[in-house]
Amino acid sequence: EYPFHRRVSGFTSSLRTSSAETFIPTSVDLANGLHRPHQKPAILRKISAAQQLSASEVVTHLGQTVVLASGTLSVLLHCEAVGNPKPTISWAKNGEEVKYNDRLLLQPDDSLQILAPVEADVGFYACNASNTLGSDSVSIAVTLAGKPLIKASRATMINTESPAVTVDIGSMLKTIQKANVSINCQVAGVPEAKVTWFKNKVKLSSTHHLHNGLLLIANVSLSDQGLYSCKASNPHGEVTESSQLLVLEPPRPLPYLEDLTAVLSSAGPSTHSVLTSPSGTKLTVSPGSSALIGCAVDGHPTPNITWLYSGEPLSLQHQLLAAGRILHILNVSDFSDGEFSCLAQNEAGSLTQVMTLAIQEYRWSVNKLTACSASCGHRGLQLPQLRCLLDGAEVNTSYCRETPQPPLQPLACNRRDCPSRWMVTSWSPCTRSCGGGLQTRRVTCQRLTAKGSSVPASSEACAQMSKRPVDTQSCNRQPCAEWAASSWGQCNGPCIGPRLAVQHRQIFCQTKDGTPVSSEQCSSSPRPLSTQNCWTDACGVHWRVSLWTVCTATCGNYGFQSRRVDCVHVRTNRPVMEHHCSWRPRPANWQRCNITPCENGEGGEATEWHRSRKEGRVVTQKRSAGPC
Repeated sequence: EYPFHRRVSGFTSSLRTSSAETFIPTSVDLANGLHRPHQKPAILRKISAAQQLSASEVVTHLGQTVVLASGTLSVLLHCEAVGNPKPTISWAKNGEEVKYNDRLLLQPDDSLQILAPVEADVGFYACNASNTLGSDSVSIAVTLAGKPLIKASRATMINTESPAVTVDIGSMLKTIQKANVSINCQVAGVPEAKVTWFKNKVKLSSTHHLHNGLLLIANVSLSDQGLYSCKASNPHGEVTESSQLLVLEPPRPLPYLEDLTAVLSSAGPSTHSVLTSPSGTKLTVSPGSSALIGCAVDGHPTPNITWLYSGEPLSLQHQLLAAGRILHILNVSDFSDGEFSCLAQNEAGSLTQVMTLAIQEYRWSVNKLTACSASCGHRGLQLPQLRCLLDGAEVNTSYCRETPQPPLQPLACNRRDCPSRWMVTSWSPCTRSCGGGLQTRRVTCQRLTAKGSSVPASSEACAQMSKRPVDTQSCNRQPCAEWAASSWGQCNGPCIGPRLAVQHRQIFCQTKDGTPVSSEQCSSSPRPLSTQNCWTDACGVHWRVSLWTVCTATCGNYGFQSRRVDCVHVRTNRPVMEHHCSWRPRPANWQRCNITPCENGEGGEATEWHRSRKEGRVVTQKRSAGPC
């Protein structure tokens, strides 16, 4: 029923035109598109004024503006689309899917009907047509007479590839540099609203590309970042919507990293540093050292850094410095040779930089020989010189202790006859120990052959090589000396024991004629004692004991006997104070005796005396001296 036979190219963006009806495809060539076997969806826009079927019913096609009046009871929004496969139609209001109810109805022809419209129904209604080849969308404004209405979006768009991008006002746009950005501010209002653009609340001049509510920012750069606002105003009021524009810069490599220089200056001498790069760098280090690996990248927003080892997240011991831009490997020996990479990512893209770690190995080297142990004869040997190397440089052999040593085989060298030379025996003992003696030795001319045998040679042959060694020499020419001692001095010390008193004498070294000499000349003989213990007559004491007395009982447990113990002088046999004998144990002066069971009540005097004491009686009898 629609006149599709005419070829129509292009479309009009005006919301109000003449009443002549024309159907326009928005994204395809209509004349050719209808005959293609497969076709992306294309929504037909009918450019005509809304039809007022009655005082309370409004019917309109997409591309129009519907102004609700107080008596409007129904609004019917038509949406027609072409495409192959047949497109699926859906409706959205202000960017959100329409939820159908008893007032919002989806008609069989995919039209959207609004019954009893109210102020909450005001907004931009979009018809979306989609099939397996793509999609298309066109919107229509439903507004009240009065304050303008802006079609706003709350979407976030990130553009990392396209050279041109278009968004509705209200969206957040993140885009790469040098892209052409269009921000669409679609306005509806009666009377018609005036559109004004702002950047960061500052009105944009006419030099910017402004056309029918469309703001074009060409070749965007970081300086174009900001908040762009569209203000629509008419005599009834004004409304403003804003979009945030963020300019993205994908991660890019830098030639240096200042943080790495600062960290390296405070690190130890065994710390190595290197920067990663897109093409790859290499760091060769010795075992046990540490390494600082820098990831020098830039971008907007600041890229997040992720470190990988051989393509996997780091699991061994490490530190991250400078907000993750520096990887500190505490001990490279924890890792084997491999590839470290830093992955820098932001919303604009990613960048991977790599560094290959090579750990030097300590190894033994035997490429040098020691000097020959002999210049001639049969015993000359050279031993391989074992060295520990690291990258060709010699280091302490302790670094190679965990590396097996190669077998070392000595090599024969200088195996030839030696020239004739004097041979000497050891010196004989000196004929005298002091006062001058003689020593002799045997001197002969010999020649050592390469087979190890020694053959005699003429003295003339040796004399041509060197002077004949002497065969006699004097020895022990020092004067003969001996130890001498003075008489013992007085015996001094407390009279407590014979071993505590001491006496002294002087010891000196002298020659036989009595001349004093250094003690060193007498060192060959033992030095006499200069101090000894002595015995004085006053200290000659000992303990003297008498015979034991008769036991006080013949049986029982109470028999005892005693004896007299005195400290007496050895010579005079007279008693002295007991403390003079205290250096010897004092003998006991009493002991028990006859400790055997008594039979038939026999217990002796001691038993009767003990029984009387228990009964409280006093028994008086003559007793020998006891312990009491």
